[in-house]
Amino acid sequence: MVQGPVLLLILLIAIIFIVLSTAKFKLHPFIALIIAAYGVAFASGMEVLKIGDTITSGFGGILTSIGIVIILGTIIGKILEKSGAAIVMADTVLKVIGEKRPGLAMSIIGYIVSIPVFCDSGFVILSSLKKSLVKKTKTPSVMMSIALATGLYATHTLVPPTPGPIAAAGNLGLDNELGLVIIVGLIVAIFSMIAGYAWSVAAGKKYKTREDEETLEMDYDEIKKVFGKLPNAWLAFAPIIVPIILITLGSIGAFPTHPFGEGGFFTLVSFLGKPINALMIGFFFALALLPKWNKETLTDWIGEGLKDAAIIIIITGAGGAFGAVLKATPIGDYLGTSLSTLSIGILVPFIVAAALKTAQGSSTVALVTTSALIAPLLPALGLATVMGKVLTVMAVGAGAMTVSHVNDSYFWVVSEFSGMDVKTGYKSMTMATLIQGVVTIIVVAILALIFV
Repeated sequence: MVQGPVLLLILLIAIIFIVLSTAKFKLHPFIALIIAAYGVAFASGMEVLKIGDTITSGFGGILTSIGIVIILGTIIGKILEKSGAAIVMADTVLKVIGEKRPGLAMSIIGYIVSIPVFCDSGFVILSSLKKSLVKKTKTPSVMMSIALATGLYATHTLVPPTPGPIAAAGNLGLDNELGLVIIVGLIVAIFSMIAGYAWSVAAGKKYKTREDEETLEMDYDEIKKVFGKLPNAWLAFAPIIVPIILITLGSIGAFPTHPFGEGGFFTLVSFLGKPINALMIGFFFALALLPKWNKETLTDWIGEGLKDAAIIIIITGAGGAFGAVLKATPIGDYLGTSLSTLSIGILVPFIVAAALKTAQGSSTVALVTTSALIAPLLPALGLATVMGKVLTVMAVGAGAMTVSHVNDSYFWVVSEFSGMDVKTGYKSMTMATLIQGVVTIIVVAILALIFV
């Protein structure tokens, strides 16, 4: 098998191939990752007869632990979207925060909604609310749009059960510590949200969009009527809050101090706290949101969720295959040893993820690919502890939000639904995600100095 600096060249070529094939030639990330896995395997001198088995076991291994979790999380998000529950959640937060602080309300609404709902969908769903508040409160459109967009973005890249962070946690072997990932993610995402909100205030004073002069085609109250009878706040929040609480309790119960003992209650908490079990319970709560039980809701809505999940799952599996090949070669050990001499530890996953995100646009692809790439390097980087792995997920998430620009579908969703031209989008949205990413990695680096 190949040794020495040539291994770095092989890895560099693989990364360049992934970036160019997906960003420039628009090759699907699944194919790009699988081809890269084969390329690295052959180039590094892996035993030929082991290559196929390594790739298939890597693909299947990661999906064994998180495949169903991703599916359930995506279905829950789709039901929240279709049933109007996301609108109810937004209304509830707005009542608590008050219309006198609409920008902050938008940030917090985005922070909550994007835990189960993709940020793109979340922005579309909440766009009517945002436009209504712009007109009602005479608040700058750019401020409201960026506050909502960055609030959504914060939890989208940092907090499970969003598929990207779940996949990253799975690649780093944190299946049983997902509760800890959620807790840390929620805390770190607050700083990211605040950074985005602060920039939205500044941007709102500088830039204007068509939305500032437009009149609403449909009032927000009329938008709500489209959904018919909306669920109450408890039912709207339950599919998100209950699984998070159960997973967190499961993680607490697994602490070495055994805070819940080792008897029946511990067994119950441990069972309910398994991500797949917790999200299944969340799914049952989501069923209570269905306006009626028929083919449209039980087949079509759930089918849409399955279609959304399918793409994430195959990319995640391909990332697992690529990661398995890297683990089976000396690349990880050599690169980790080389990087460890630079003493930049937690910055490595951030830099890699930021490069991938900026180049090819997808935060999920950046999360999956970077976590698979970094997993073999953790011991050499001094991040092999549980907390080290958790903070690595956060660092990858920070990189995966740096930056959103024209090759990112989310950039176009935000700009088009906010009446921004491309120039204003770069000045407001792209700059906001750069600030978010930098602030987030600073917070993560400080936490790493304390806990790792």
